[in-house]
Amino acid sequence: MTTKTYRLHAGSFDRAWHVIDAQGKPLGRVASEAAKLLLGKHKPTYEPHLPMGDFVIIVNAKEVGYTGNKAAEKVYYRHSGYPGGLKERTLAEQLIKDPRRVLEKAIKGMLPGNVLGRELFRHLKVYSGPNHPHAAQLRAGMGAAKRTSAPAAVAAAAPAASEAESAAEQSE
Repeated sequence: MTTKTYRLHAGSFDRAWHVIDAQGKPLGRVASEAAKLLLGKHKPTYEPHLPMGDFVIIVNAKEVGYTGNKAAEKVYYRHSGYPGGLKERTLAEQLIKDPRRVLEKAIKGMLPGNVLGRELFRHLKVYSGPNHPHAAQLRAGMGAAKRTSAPAAVAAAAPAASEAESAAEQSE
């Protein structure tokens, strides 16, 4: 019987793609779920020093929810670097200007503040609306084990997706 602990190395893990719909969900709940997926903490082989997390796509960022009076009271600050160059925006103003930045800032604060955190942040894709250009990655980017069963899963999901799209078009 061996008592050695199995340790992963950089080339021995697969990354999947996950889509999170932020419509109506609280900002912190969406951000913490995305951070967990980016870090890879949902995997049984989690290693804190490796960028083994999955890719995350967040859609409907402009419709993210918040509780209380945060729309008026939560303030985002930035500085131009010049004296007196402090700028501020409320959550409501930021959601109008660029809703993606609200989620990006929340998630970035939940990642490590080092090289690993910056690399993991590049695996995050946030979109204001329901559309994203990553359909091919969702079908094929699930690792070698799932690539063989992916065509069958995509074929089964395609009729359901087309029915949902047609129902959405009819309701508009």
